Amino acid sequence: MARSLFAYVVRFDSGFAPNPFYGFCTLATCKPGIRERAQVNDWVIGRGSNNVKVRRGEYLVYAMRVTETLSTSDYWRDQRFEKKKPDIYYNWVAASGDNIYEPIAQGEWKQLNSYHSKADGTSNDDHIARDTSVERILVSNDFVYFGGEGPKLPPQFRKGGGMDLTRAIRFYQRIRQEDVITSFEDWIRSLGVCGYQGKPWDWLQRRR
Repeated sequence: MARSLFAYVVRFDSGFAPNPFYGFCTLATCKPGIRERAQVNDWVIGRGSNNVKVRRGEYLVYAMRVTETLSTSDYWRDQRFEKKKPDIYYNWVAASGDNIYEPIAQGEWKQLNSYHSKADGTSNDDHIARDTSVERILVSNDFVYFGGEGPKLPPQFRKGGGMDLTRAIRFYQRIRQEDVITSFEDWIRSLGVCGYQGKPWDWLQRRR
């Protein structure tokens, strides 16, 4: 089956979306278009924001090869992801939990106090509608997450290269050329690291 590579900007890198903790990288909220379309063995990569303050648009935040997909309800019930249910007051890892939607009836959800709820902990209907518009979670145990400490994408994936993964995009790029996907896969494997490697950008800013 033909593979795809989905590339997008991680505008808010807090450890929430994606969530790279407890041995799995999960994309459970945001990016409904990617969550709807990505299949097992596809790659999803996020690069840094290129706004005036950050200028991280050429740097990799994370890359995950999708190894499993789950419905939102199954994600909630799966004991492997129990620790990804947030505890907003415990520590930064616990607060970043993305397993935030408890099914309470057909098409109805209880939103846990999380990064997508309101400041007072009550439900945010806008986020509920967007996050659950696609009831599908992407899961990977084959990933590398650098957060705000990621490497610069190599020249072939930047402007002037064979495939510009850093160009301005509104939602995401979907790349289907197998040679580009293989080239990216070879590069990411050549780094010789996997799993959680660096702190989210937001965490680094809080320490300053």
